[in-house]
Amino acid sequence: MTARGIGLVARQEIRTRLRTGRWKALLAAWFLTVNGLGLLFRLALEAGDDSADDRPGIPMFGGVLLGVLVLMLLVTPALSGQSINGDRERGTLATLQVTRLTPGEIALGKLAAAWGTGLVTLLLTLPVLLLPVAEGVISPIRAQAVLLVTGLLIGVVCAISQAWSAVLARSITSVLMSYITVFVLLAGTPVVYGIALQMTGEHRPTTYGGGYTVEHSERVWWLLAPNPVVVLADAAPRLPETEIVVGDEVIRRSPSSDPLGELSRSMRDIRQGERTSAAHAHGEAAVWPWGLAFDLALAAGAVVLTASRLRTPLYRVPRGVRVA
Repeated sequence: MTARGIGLVARQEIRTRLRTGRWKALLAAWFLTVNGLGLLFRLALEAGDDSADDRPGIPMFGGVLLGVLVLMLLVTPALSGQSINGDRERGTLATLQVTRLTPGEIALGKLAAAWGTGLVTLLLTLPVLLLPVAEGVISPIRAQAVLLVTGLLIGVVCAISQAWSAVLARSITSVLMSYITVFVLLAGTPVVYGIALQMTGEHRPTTYGGGYTVEHSERVWWLLAPNPVVVLADAAPRLPETEIVVGDEVIRRSPSSDPLGELSRSMRDIRQGERTSAAHAHGEAAVWPWGLAFDLALAAGAVVLTASRLRTPLYRVPRGVRVA
């Protein structure tokens, strides 16, 4: 497997996508829609801003980025959900398989083309995302971190969608399964966590009779870790807390309008559960490394599965699918 072979397949895939003639209109529509909605969101924040402490650029950055992530995960399955079975249905996949290209080169080349298209789509959202950076309310390092994680998550979904395309014979079925997988990651993980949390309840009696139930979130926090929203929010460097001195007590106050930071603190509290907050203070309760590692391992497995389905000779052809 060589980089040259991967590049050849990727360039061929990109040329095929460009021949459709609709990509310019689709990218223009995406650019206008996302940036237009982001600016409208900013105007709404400025109109309803009654706080003297928080600046509208902070919630704008977090809110728009979370919205862009969800939209990108909904768009991404269409980029690679039919890259394998679509070519097989059209009878063009065999022309690649009879060349000296290896199955790994074909799989990675097609993935690179789909992932690259997704990254271009992400770049089109930069004007509205970098506005808070230009204003100085969001540091460039924080912006780079969240954009890098978002790009990796797009690649994960591309790899999973491509694997469904390699496993299933019909493109419409593979795209549907890709959307179901994204739904499970986004909405299924909180549901499973909520069910598992109820099972961790521990009854503790009180001195005066009766008792109360304590739920141990530290036992099941890992069920939420693969969620792309959780990974993104927890990976983003949080805004610094402000210290308020009240008598002899120092109170730490988090920025109240930072969606990413609020979600990150909530997740780290869930991981801590009833344990002391010392690890939280030193950043040892981070959730995103575990979640991102799981997602990347899932993507790696998807690529291996895709390559295995591209091996030749092919002894069994799905019914109704031509080879060439």
